Amino acid sequence: MVTVLVPGPLRGEAGGASRLSVPAAGSLRTVLDGLAAAWPRLARRIRDERGELRRYVNVYVDGEDCRHLGGLDAPVREGAEVQVLPSVAGG
Repeated sequence: MVTVLVPGPLRGEAGGASRLSVPAAGSLRTVLDGLAAAWPRLARRIRDERGELRRYVNVYVDGEDCRHLGGLDAPVREGAEVQVLPSVAGG
């Protein structure tokens, strides 16, 4: 299992949960596909219609920015934590 940490602004799309268990490991794409199967509304907030990460969403695998690990092809080991953080803008 992989644990997906859900930030407050997205918890409504995950039934209020702050942590989700996804039975997928291998790549970040696989984890997000598993997430989409169980929580499709949450998945749409993370990835766009083409399946790419949304521009203003940051995803970390065990504390490392996935964009530095290969993006959606970033390796995700069994027991890893995947953290989703939407960017915050404002002034």
